[in-house]
Order: sequence, then structure tokens, then C-alpha cells
Amino acid sequence: MSTAPPPVHPANPYQALPARSFWRPAVAEPDPLDIEDVWTAKFALGQDDPIVTAGSCFAARIGRALLDSGMNWVDAEPAPPGLTRQQRQDRGFGAFSFRTGNIYTPAVLRQWLSWALGHTRPPEEAWAHGERWVDPFRPAIEPDGFASPAEMLQAREVTLAAIRTAITTASCLVFTMGLTEAWHDTAHGTVHPTCPGTVRGTFDAQRYTLHTFTFAEAHRDMTEAIALARTVNPGLRVLLTVSPQPLTATATGGHALPANGHTKAVLRAVAGQLAAEDQDIDYFPSYELITGPVFGGRFFGPNHRTVTPEGVDFVMRHFMAGLDSRTDAPSTTYDAPATEARSGDAACEDAVLDYYSPR
Repeated sequence: MSTAPPPVHPANPYQALPARSFWRPAVAEPDPLDIEDVWTAKFALGQDDPIVTAGSCFAARIGRALLDSGMNWVDAEPAPPGLTRQQRQDRGFGAFSFRTGNIYTPAVLRQWLSWALGHTRPPEEAWAHGERWVDPFRPAIEPDGFASPAEMLQAREVTLAAIRTAITTASCLVFTMGLTEAWHDTAHGTVHPTCPGTVRGTFDAQRYTLHTFTFAEAHRDMTEAIALARTVNPGLRVLLTVSPQPLTATATGGHALPANGHTKAVLRAVAGQLAAEDQDIDYFPSYELITGPVFGGRFFGPNHRTVTPEGVDFVMRHFMAGLDSRTDAPSTTYDAPATEARSGDAACEDAVLDYYSPR
């Protein structure tokens, strides 16, 4: 009497997937520091390809690490001679590819590109700061302010020219999105990077209104920003990231924890959607590499917000590994610099909000 063979289950899509696609072997079982194959670059970036960085605080960490790794990071607005390293850092030189200060939202990136490429003109307003003057759209770049509104506007023109140069010559723009809350200026129809009256300026409730960007709005602004850049550089590729650093405060009055979760969820969804829509837009998971549950917050400082140098090194090792996974990309390595040599990171402008928290 023969025994019937066991039933053969039809093949399903999961049977052909690699180990990296399953949580247990890819995430739960390895030591967290040994997790690998997290990202495969959609397009190759060689060591000679000009890379431009902009965005929130974490973008400054990426730019510095790219330079340390031997990649061609573009500094389109270098500091004038004669400044010390601390003076350059305080004035926002060398943090991003141009001296805009932190750009937290796609709306502000679109705004800067529109100004730089001549589609619109920025307001010529200057904020008084004692006997000095401040640029409303980058209030932290000159600690002591400018001597006059004319000097401020002249410095802004230098930055706009640097943006044009960087975007026109770049092979890839790396942009790190950080926030969805921003302050709308009803007088000019512009968006401010920080709330007036915090870093600098005076708050006017009749003029400045809080706006929390939705998925649709952030997707629109990022799409328009990329389209603007490609009017002068049709072959520009874009690598999007989401800052793993939590927001310092929410102006909604809600709890900071769910407000941060909402912000990052929206930005992560926008980045993923844009990468799915365009073969020359990619997403690099720096956010997941820092905030993933398997890492247990090990890459955050004591305030549970600032990413440590070790966290940046971990992210950049994955970045270089992802580039090396491209067969047409040259072999690159990332050797973490000594911690004491890494003092060039830009301060997060929104960190000043912690000053206003109840003690």
C-alpha cells in the first residue's frame, strides 16, 4: 500500500526573497552593529562626482563625513581667509554646500532655489538687532549681525550665487528633511526657517502664523524644488534622507513625542513616494539606522535627541557600503575621524527653543 506524498504548496513570492527581507535574520538575530545590506544605491556616485548637501542639522553631519571619506563634497561658499575654525562654524561656513543655515522643510528649499534661479525675488526686509541687522531667512549665520541692511543683502546675494553654482554643477543633491512645522509670513507669502522672535527678530502674531505641512504639501514642495533645480541641471540626481534628530519643541501645544512621530512619518512617506516615482531620486535610511528599535537609542546623546559621532560613523559606513554595492561604482571606504577632530558640525537652530521650555 503506497503512501501519498505530502501536498506541495504552490510557490509564493516570499520563498524567493533574500534574508535581508526578513526581520528575524536581518534585524533581530545579528548584533545591531553587524546589521548589513540595509541600502543599495539606486545610482552610482563616484569619488569625482560633485555632491551638494543641504537641509536640517543632520545634513551638516553627512557633508562633513562625505568629505572625510574622500568624496567630492562641494563647498560652493567657502569662508573668507582669516577666520578661525570656531568663527567659520559660528557663521555657518562649511556646514552645508552654501550658507543658508539649516533648511528644515521642502518649502524653504523650494524658496531658496526659486530666489537663486531668478524665478522670484526675496523680500529686502532686514531685522534690527540692537544696532546691527539680521537676515530673516537665516537669522543665525552672523552671531553679531550685519553692520547695515545693505551689507546683509549683499551677503545674501553671495549665497544665492553659491546656490546657483552648486546646483548647476552638482551630480547629486543630498537633502535632509527635518520638520513639518514652519512659520508663514503673511506679509510676504514666505516661509521662515525658525519662528521669528526665537533665534532673532520679534514675533508678531498678526503677521506670522504656524503651518504644519501635510504629506500632499511637502510632496508638492519637494517635487517643485527638484523641478526648479533641474531647469539648470537636467541630469541632477537627488538623494533624500530624513533627520533622525527629534524636534526640539512643537508649537501646536501638543506633546512633543507624538508630534515628532507625526513629523517624521510624513517626511519619511514623502521621501519614499518621491523615490518610487523617479528613477533619479533615491532614499537613504539614515533615519532608520539611528532610530530603529534594535539600536535601543544607543546613538543618541544624553538628551535623547543629538546624534553622537558614533551614530554618524555608523550611518556613513552603511552609506559607503550601499555605494559599493553598485558594480559600476568605485570602491570607497569610510574611516571614522578622531572624535576630537570633529568640531565642524553646525548647531541646530531650532535647539534654541529649549530655552523657552518650563524649568
